Amino acid sequence: MNDTTSKPALPDHLSGNPRSPHHDEQVFEHEIGITLNGKERFDVEEYCISEGWVKVPSKKALDRRGQPLMMTIKGTVEAFYR
Repeated sequence: MNDTTSKPALPDHLSGNPRSPHHDEQVFEHEIGITLNGKERFDVEEYCISEGWVKVPSKKALDRRGQPLMMTIKGTVEAFYR
């Protein structure tokens, strides 16, 4: 299997929110995996590898615009293409 399309390098800081300045549409054309402290997370909304944190939505709490509140979890973050 020859992959003719090269995947862009994963950035240090990436957000899944299209309104964020850290959102990169080219990266989201491929499936991305995130591990935090050696365990894969499937609910990550935003990450920063150099600062060592991920943001995940809370289960029930909403902000005033109806969006889920983001909780920051710190640890060793690794991003990869699946």
